[in-house]
Amino acid sequence: MWAYESVFYQIYPLGFCGAPFENDGVLEHRILKVNDWIPHIKKLGADAIYFSPVFESDTHGYNTRDYTRIDTRLGTNEDFAEVCSNLHKEGIRVVLDGVFNHVGRGFWAFQDVLKNREASPYVSWFSRIAFDGNSNYNDGLWYEGWEGNYDLVKLNLRNEDVIQHIFSAIRGWVEEFDIDGLRLDVAYCLDHDFMRRLRSFCNELKPDFFLVGETLHGDYNQIMNDEMLHSVTNYECYKGLHSSFNSMNMFEINHSLLRQFGPEQWTLYKGKHLLSFVDNHDVTRVASILNNPAHLPLIYAIAFGMPGIPCVYYGSEWGATGRKEDGDPALRVSFDAPVENELSDWISKLAAAKKVSKALQYGDFSSVVLTNGQCIFKREWEGERVLVAINAADSPFWAGFNLGSSHAVDLITGNDVEFHDGYELPAYSAFFFRLK
Repeated sequence: MWAYESVFYQIYPLGFCGAPFENDGVLEHRILKVNDWIPHIKKLGADAIYFSPVFESDTHGYNTRDYTRIDTRLGTNEDFAEVCSNLHKEGIRVVLDGVFNHVGRGFWAFQDVLKNREASPYVSWFSRIAFDGNSNYNDGLWYEGWEGNYDLVKLNLRNEDVIQHIFSAIRGWVEEFDIDGLRLDVAYCLDHDFMRRLRSFCNELKPDFFLVGETLHGDYNQIMNDEMLHSVTNYECYKGLHSSFNSMNMFEINHSLLRQFGPEQWTLYKGKHLLSFVDNHDVTRVASILNNPAHLPLIYAIAFGMPGIPCVYYGSEWGATGRKEDGDPALRVSFDAPVENELSDWISKLAAAKKVSKALQYGDFSSVVLTNGQCIFKREWEGERVLVAINAADSPFWAGFNLGSSHAVDLITGNDVEFHDGYELPAYSAFFFRLK
């Protein structure tokens, strides 16, 4: 699967393009802005883009009005087809947000229910509608909204007409934009039979079509398996990454990685490829959550060195800030142009290292050295061994180990390294040592 060897770049298009929050119905060709960023995305080393919602919606994209039309605030279907074509020409694959658990109140079928009530042929398209109830919109009817949000009307994914409507839209996205996969919004809420059918449908639609699901807690194997999704968001390690640095306790992230991928038979996700990230459109940007700016390059080094598919959120590659408590729009801002600096250069080196190492893409995981401020773990695949070494402390650290090899090359810098029963890690440093 191509995704297991890829580096993802996430764009939240409505914010990225500076679109108004409310859908004003005014056609603006804003999505073409992505074309200007392609050289930056390539230089960063990303070879896949995950676009948050692009289809016609009421406000933030997750309240869909029409699965077949690009949001008017972003442009036309032809505009987006041009963007996808340009990305594909540069070897960058395209994954779209599939928002199938719910739609917006502006969704045409729900508008018909509001107008015709019990007489609407679309009543059964939605999870639960009670005409003797009410919501905070005072429509004279109650319906199920996602987590109590009545602007997000829950679909009935056991209704065959709904399923076929969604599948028809996906087929259209492949035919029109040649997309390579879907990220399923709130996948933890989706009907499991629907996800099985989705996987089967997409397998027939396009070879190597990638499905990744948003999930937070619990056993990811419930929806990440050979019948459902290829991958899910690794929120367990997301939390472990930043809190390990902020509390100077590398035991936390190491524990999560051992629990998920360690050498014991019982580990949860051995051989699986979860989506790794340090931030995204829903959480505080990593530069705003880390207490020590010197840890920024190091947290990315772990994210690229650990098992999984690394994903970088637009703007965070140069250290942009933004806090969740200031509201989602603060996390989804428009930048005039990409910024290139030491951090973005560092991430491009991490991406290059990831791409030349099967051990970093597919290797198993074992812990070699672990203290509060340092961790070294080994990734091994078909004879290739890579040590991911992190020193988060403000002073050098002698890491003692003997793995039967005294020579290595650092995949990040290309420098040759010699070991003498270990190695002195400089303060605030990270290495990907490929053992010779």
